[in-house]
Amino acid sequence: MLRKVIVIGSPGSGKSTFARRLRDMTGLPLYYLDMIWHKPDKTNISREEFDKKLDEILSEDRWIIDGNYQRTLEVRLEKCDTVFLLDLPLEVCLSGAKARTGTKREDMPWVETGFDDEFRQCIIDFPREKLPEIYRLLQKYNDKDIVIFKSRQEAENYLKGELL
Repeated sequence: MLRKVIVIGSPGSGKSTFARRLRDMTGLPLYYLDMIWHKPDKTNISREEFDKKLDEILSEDRWIIDGNYQRTLEVRLEKCDTVFLLDLPLEVCLSGAKARTGTKREDMPWVETGFDDEFRQCIIDFPREKLPEIYRLLQKYNDKDIVIFKSRQEAENYLKGELL
């Protein structure tokens, strides 16, 4: 039974969409790390403030936490019972991030008005710079229920088959 869930993966992979659907199906409270870290004026809170808010969430009995935030990934892995990793092809992530431009979303405190080069590069670098460490940590925490999706269809099939 899902109680403490993290949803991780590249920007544009569909983490927030998957997390919302999971929340709607399970009733678990959903927390977006982007909404904690970012202020509406596109600045950030301090690391100390972020860590304090994250610790408060982690101390609760039930939650879904959406977001990669590699610096705090291990502490979330320690506390969760289930991990969903969306390890989708680069092209899918790029098109996913580009497609949401101009759309108001509950997981971001502002509307992205463009698909800037820095964010695009972050997505391009993700498989090489972030994924190896994610997989290393998943091996370390292999006592958790770990579900890895390689396509959006796999995530969709999971939601349709596993939770209904």
